[in-house]
Amino acid sequence: MPRTYAKAWKAGPFRVNLPGVHYRLEWQDYTQGLVMCAVDLSAIPLMTEMLGMPFEAALAIVILNGLLYLIHHLLGDPVVPGWITPAIPLLMLYLEDYDMDERVHALIAFQLVLGVLSIFLGATGLASKIVRLVPNALRAGIVVGAGIAAIQGLFVEGGRFETFPWAITICVGLAFFLLYSRLFQSWQLKYAWARFVGNLGILPAMLSAIIVAPLFGEAPWPSLDWGFSAPDFGTLYSEYTVFGLGLPPVSMFLAAIPTVLAAYIVVFGDVLQTRAVLDEANEVRTDQKIEYDENRSHLLFGARNTVMSVAGPDTAMCGPLWAAMTVTTTERYKKGPRAMQSIFSGVGSFRWGTNTALWLLPIVSLVEPILGVALALTLFIQGFVSIKVGILET
Repeated sequence: MPRTYAKAWKAGPFRVNLPGVHYRLEWQDYTQGLVMCAVDLSAIPLMTEMLGMPFEAALAIVILNGLLYLIHHLLGDPVVPGWITPAIPLLMLYLEDYDMDERVHALIAFQLVLGVLSIFLGATGLASKIVRLVPNALRAGIVVGAGIAAIQGLFVEGGRFETFPWAITICVGLAFFLLYSRLFQSWQLKYAWARFVGNLGILPAMLSAIIVAPLFGEAPWPSLDWGFSAPDFGTLYSEYTVFGLGLPPVSMFLAAIPTVLAAYIVVFGDVLQTRAVLDEANEVRTDQKIEYDENRSHLLFGARNTVMSVAGPDTAMCGPLWAAMTVTTTERYKKGPRAMQSIFSGVGSFRWGTNTALWLLPIVSLVEPILGVALALTLFIQGFVSIKVGILET
């Protein structure tokens, strides 16, 4: 007899979901998380280059952000949360207007304003109202634009595709074959090995990059280190947070508002995309209903941005959705209760996996050479899903 799990506990606008009590851990999604921590780690070069931050201090920010990712599924938001990826170029341009020694304060001001705005929209219920009031054509334009922006940056001169052309091509091609190919779907109905591989999501594609990139001379073979990661929270707090630097001047908060509003347009597109992906999953799985609340989502990613602005300002920002992994998870969820007990068991297991991996040096050192490929893969899938959702909105 399959185990019966309790219903989520209600707590105001939230629904508490605890592992082992309200959902089962899914080893497939947990294993994906162990390897896909590469995407979380790819935020480190953004911080070291833009802020002059040491690797260990940037790793501390990634780990803090990883812990905050967990609050989404634990409090009833049925997604894999992530960055505000298409808005990263906007934030980079905003920070480049400041001298290096002013950029941390500018980032703190930006992320705090973004967090407070998001919490306000969620607490007042305006978030869901805005989503419903915006015309379909405008919503489609926002989502498609975000999708194009996600992919476009990969092909600029000196971009990631130029660095990893073969690895990205093979990795992305394999991922799309596993996720969307009708041929592979038919194989899964016939062969046990195909069902096993299909349940692994995009993990095989990521593992292929670890081999393909060195074979084509695009990255070194990984050199495994043993032990545990050593994030430098001391340097982070003393040199890159309000605890050591104090609050930014009021002028920086005011200067951040235009860029915050521009970034929120991207966030709005992610919210629309989330609704579309989960509605599609509900049409397939009729044994349970995924409940997505835009206001709750705003409260959660708004809280993440607010906390990170104080404890570890992050150039990748805190967004409502990691599109690639949410889509990967829902595709497996659609296969039925035997494949995935609930959407929370999938998204929760994945995020427990990424949090585990960030502390394990063997995994961090294994994926370190192909961080750029991991980011490219998630951007390609995000772009594809955004454009698909935008077209369906019209």
